[in-house]
Formats: sequence, C-alpha cells, structure tokens
Amino acid sequence: MTARRGGRQGRSTDLPPKGAEASRTLDGVNDDLTPDFGAEPCRATLGSHLEARPDGRLPSRLRPDERPLIPASAAWADGDPVGRRQFVDIGDLELESGDCLPGVRMAYETWGELDARRSNAVLVVHALTGDSHVTGAREDGHPTAGWWSELVGPGCAIDTDTWFVVAPNALGGCQGTTGPASLAPDGRRWGGRFPLLTVRDQVAAEALLADHLGIDRFALVIGASMGGHRALEWAVTHPERVERVAALATCAATSGDQVASFHTQVAAITGDPRYRNGDYYDAADGDGPHTGLSLARQIAHQTYRSAEELDTRFGRIPQGGEEPLEGGRFAVESYLDHHGDKLARRFDANSYVLLTRTMITHDLGRDRGGVDAALAQVTARAMIVAVDSDRLFTREQSERVAAAIRRCGPVRVIRSPFGHDGFLIEHDQVGTLVSTFLHDKSRTR
Repeated sequence: MTARRGGRQGRSTDLPPKGAEASRTLDGVNDDLTPDFGAEPCRATLGSHLEARPDGRLPSRLRPDERPLIPASAAWADGDPVGRRQFVDIGDLELESGDCLPGVRMAYETWGELDARRSNAVLVVHALTGDSHVTGAREDGHPTAGWWSELVGPGCAIDTDTWFVVAPNALGGCQGTTGPASLAPDGRRWGGRFPLLTVRDQVAAEALLADHLGIDRFALVIGASMGGHRALEWAVTHPERVERVAALATCAATSGDQVASFHTQVAAITGDPRYRNGDYYDAADGDGPHTGLSLARQIAHQTYRSAEELDTRFGRIPQGGEEPLEGGRFAVESYLDHHGDKLARRFDANSYVLLTRTMITHDLGRDRGGVDAALAQVTARAMIVAVDSDRLFTREQSERVAAAIRRCGPVRVIRSPFGHDGFLIEHDQVGTLVSTFLHDKSRTR
C-alpha cells in the first residue's frame, strides 16, 4: 500500500516526502487486536480540532473574539428600535387548519406615495430569512441593509418616485409581524404553542394589510424563493387584486427533493437540546438553539449557491492556518460556519422552523384540482424567472408554472454562476427584467 501524501492540504500533486513517518502510512497500522499501551498517541483524532496546538494557540474557530454571545433569539420585540417599520393590527385570523390566530399584527415598510386612484401599489414579498427592509441602509432597528436596495428605490427598476411599494414581514416571521416570539393572549411568548401556518395563511394576512392601506389592486406582486410562493398564491387566491405577478426562482409546489432539504434544516434546529421544544426565549445568551439554527442555515446555503461557484471560489483550499489533516477546516467549511453564525445573530429559530414548514406544505394545487388547474385561475400578466444555475428551485419547475398561466410569456432566465442566490446578486439582469415587465404593454398569449 502507498504512503499518504505528506504536507499541507491543497498540494494534491506532491509526492510523498522521503522518510515519511510510519504514522502517515496505512502500512504502519498495528493489526494486533491487543492494545499497545506503549504506542505514541495519534496526532489527529476526532477531537483534535478542538484542542490547543503545541504552540498553545487555539484553532481559529475557537479563538476568543470580541463578539457578544449569541442571543437565544434575535427576534424584534416591542421596545426595540422601530426603524422604518409601521404596524397594523388586522385582528383575529382564521387559518387554513381551522384554528384561529388571535390579535394578529403586521409589520411592514413603505416607500413612495399612493396616487389618487390608488393604482400604483407594488407588493414585494420576501424570502425565508428576509424581512420588510427591502431597501435602505443598515440602521437602528434594521441590523442589515435592504436585501433588494439595487432594485427598489428612486430611479431603480421599481422606481419609488413612480410606484408605492409595500413590503410586509411575513406572518410567522420575527421582525415585527405576529410569530412564535410574539406575546400570546396569556402574556407569555407563543414559542412552541404557535399554530402551524401555510402560504395561504400568510397571503390572507397580507390581503388584510392591503385592506387597511386602502389598496384594492396591486399593479405588481413580486417575490422570489419563498416570496415567489406567496406571489403565485396571491395571483391564484386573489386574481381580481393582482394586475401583474412576477415570481423568481420558485415553484408551484415543492418537490420531494426540496422537502427533503427543508426537513433536514428543521431537524437540525429541533434536534438541538437548547431548542427546548420551542420554549427557549427565557434562556441566557449563549444558551439558545443557535447551534441548530446555524447548522440549518449551512444546509440551506449549500442549495443557495452553485457547485461551480463553491468549487471555483474555494476548491480544497485550507482555512487560514488550519490543517484539515489534523482536524482543521477547509475554507468552504469556514465560509459555511460564518453564514451560520451570522444568521443565528439576526433571526429566530422558531420562525425558521415555522416558515420552512410553509415551504414544505406549499402546493398551489391543493384542493384546487392540481397545480395546472390552480394556475389556470390566474388572470394577471405573469413573468416567471429562473436562474440557470439554481439547484434549489429548478428551471423545469419555472417552465411548468409559465406554461400553465394564460397571460405569461416564456420563462426569463438569469445567467449566473451563483445559483439560487442569483436573484439577489444579479442586480442588472433582474432590474432589466422587472423594469421591462412593469412598462411592457404588449399582449401575451
């Protein structure tokens, strides 16, 4: 048998150094079943990545930093900075399950002015870990900058000098709209008692918000990913209230493959001992389900980016001074760790579970005679957009949606190496498509 190649990872073409240590060869393994208590301890063990190095330095993932402990929940709460949020109490909401969710409050943001005819309203609905802060700077009350700032604003594709833009935080979310972190009527956090929701429940809440704002019909309803689920549901449930619908990187019903991915994300959170069946809000900082939430985000992030990008950007490069053969990480592992930690500091585990379950159960055709029959009810002009490298929501799923909507042209395709996240990254392509769609007066089939 041949010796394992010596040296640091990333030098896969190196030859074994002369005099390679026996511990670096498979031939040097002691085949005697009797333990040899005098043998040298192994240099690389399953736990060695958690130990200090001979020079006393901790691995980079464990080095002390100045960041505070991760809170049990990063959900927005009354008393926190409001930022640009506005609020509307829409009352009790009857859910698709037959349950009633009492005292629902919707958080939302707006840009622009509603015209005298109330005909220039645009509804923007966010993806899984998005929120109402579609555009604008990071500021008190908004820990991240707007997630579509390049698309929405003065002079942008959705020009707020022309359009009145409304962006709600989804029902079940954690940024001001009623969700698991909200107070229930008994004065305690809903936590694990919060009822299961569906995409249809979220759209019902958004329709009541529109009623409160005096908007009978939207000039455009637009969303991507989970937001695309809601945009399509709007067009099916309320055809008379949607003039145009744009659904990006999404589907009409989640597939078995998508359900499998979403399931593992939910399991990562609910399997965290600190999840406590959803009742963790009184836990101290550092004692919440951040490990499970971080892992869920890492699982998801693999589907958000393409294999081509991860291979080209990271390949098998080790992270900093870490050595994978000694239990250290590759750069791509550090990248995922970073995104997991980042989300855990700005989101809520229960909301992640609840919203992911709305994607698991998403099916436009449920109790409507199937997907094609449901989409045939859409009267809005439609634009369906796919990302060519998307391995979460495939182009084939977009093709099915476009084929079933009467007033829809061919699927528009974003060319991007970034995978599903192309709808967030390829601003120029997305902006051109949306601007053209908003101003196009030509007839579709």
